[in-house]
Amino acid sequence: MTIERLQEYGLAEMDDDAIRAFLSNEGMGVLGLPTEGTPYMLPMSYEFDGESALYFTFIGGPESRKRELIEAADGAGFLVYAAQTAFNWESVMVTGTVEKVPYGEWDRFAAATESAWRPDVFETAMESEAVTVYRLRGEEWTGYRHTGLPPGFADDGE
Repeated sequence: MTIERLQEYGLAEMDDDAIRAFLSNEGMGVLGLPTEGTPYMLPMSYEFDGESALYFTFIGGPESRKRELIEAADGAGFLVYAAQTAFNWESVMVTGTVEKVPYGEWDRFAAATESAWRPDVFETAMESEAVTVYRLRGEEWTGYRHTGLPPGFADDGE
């Protein structure tokens, strides 16, 4: 079914301001890194700079599969979604180039990344493992939301 057809059922495309607001209010998504076969997908917490870049904190040594893949990647995709009900959800897909953020630039967004949600096991590991920050520069993004019942499901008082 096409996006145009789904719009008849209440699907709405998000504009840039709505996408930025959504990315600013969320903190978890799924990072997709290219491989020779299927994409390598992993859940990641992130911090959004309010403009177009997402930041990811990687914990662990250079032998990490995700670190190996992100450093070899020219680009990546990141999906953020929130689904309260079957008729109330939002989804944003960001694609772009990825790069390691030099340590000297960490101060610019340190407060924001410190407040990013992470599982406790990662917080503990950050005390003893190598930490690297990567940036996904969003070059393309699309967002959709559905915030109501589709036609025929609305309570019209009958």
